[in-house]
Amino acid sequence: MRALRNPSFRRLWAGQTLSGVGDAMVIVVLGLFVTQQTGSATDVGLVLTAYTAPLVALLLLGGVLADRLPRRGLMIATDLVRAGLHGLLAVLIAVGAARVWHLVLIGIAFGAAEAFFRPAYTGLLPQTVSEDEIQDAQAVTGASRETAELAGPALGTVLVVGVGAAGAFAIDALTFVVSAALLVGLRPRERGRPAARTTLLAELREGWTAVRDRTWVWATILAFSAALLFGLAPLWTLGASISESGYGTIAIYGAVQTAFGAGTLAGSLLAVRWRPRYPMRTGTLLALGWPPGFAAFALGAPVVALVIITLVGGVGVGLFGVWWETALVERIPPHLLSRVSAYDWMGSLALLPAGFLLAGVLGAAVGESLTLGVGSALALVALALGVVPRQTRTLARIEPGQTAANLDGPALTAAGPHRSLVD
Repeated sequence: MRALRNPSFRRLWAGQTLSGVGDAMVIVVLGLFVTQQTGSATDVGLVLTAYTAPLVALLLLGGVLADRLPRRGLMIATDLVRAGLHGLLAVLIAVGAARVWHLVLIGIAFGAAEAFFRPAYTGLLPQTVSEDEIQDAQAVTGASRETAELAGPALGTVLVVGVGAAGAFAIDALTFVVSAALLVGLRPRERGRPAARTTLLAELREGWTAVRDRTWVWATILAFSAALLFGLAPLWTLGASISESGYGTIAIYGAVQTAFGAGTLAGSLLAVRWRPRYPMRTGTLLALGWPPGFAAFALGAPVVALVIITLVGGVGVGLFGVWWETALVERIPPHLLSRVSAYDWMGSLALLPAGFLLAGVLGAAVGESLTLGVGSALALVALALGVVPRQTRTLARIEPGQTAANLDGPALTAAGPHRSLVD
């Protein structure tokens, strides 16, 4: 926990932990609220697509701007925009005026704002700690994010079932206000050489080159993009309906999300100490435990077994997340980090909007449980293919005392100073 000694990191961590609870809560609340209002999985998919499509479409622009502009200021602005949008939605729901088209329009604006926030956050985090504390910071951040995954769905389910969705969106809006206030006092350090300013297209191309030249980066992004399309999109779209029809209550859907959050939290905490020789190989293999949880839910497995399977999958995803983000920060030049993270986010999420719509259509046509069950098998295959590339299997951790961050030129491998990590 030594990263928390840094005042700037503490501010960033506290704000993102709080807003992360709201984000995790809202994903569940959207599905439950729309299901209660219309009973249509297609409507759930439409709303989730509205939140995701502009995020995917604008991420690359967000990455360029986050490498050009002060990242802290960009994050403050987008926090305030998202606070206003979900505050408005809370009011609409409270007065009984909210309709699906309202959620779609608010979701589009929300996703657009988030597209500028995410790359800026990825680039700012390593500026709040020293180089040798980067994995510590990623692990602490991952643990808090996964705590949000644990608390958010449970809180969202309780609010929707107990007092209504308006309270959930109002709380989420407040978390963005607090996050913005904490960012105001954050003082990031300089890291790496300043980026040379060129045209927008040239800077996009520069970021793409950084991704393309690293097989371990683009192959991992592609594998998880397919896993999200086939597995996570059907779960988020059809989860509430499957829970209600298969288990007799929508609360089991919230329990599944909570169990996954508990697992990812445990994995993130374990990653504070566990530093495997080959982090990408180990992390991707452990992430193979994630799709079986989708299958167990689709098949109506006993609740205890379902929770255990989902929990184990969450541990693997939590470990992978910390090692993946650490590898990116250590091996990508700082002036390119936001752009590469934008390609990461965009690649991972690119197929998700289509997945939401497709899951709703297929669920209505062939059955919701069948759609999720087949999707879980395809997600497992996609993740297994992610560990095939040699670079992914052989990427070694950076040892203490070596050059940890690729600040101005090629990073070094653990094997010595004359081999590039790309090799």
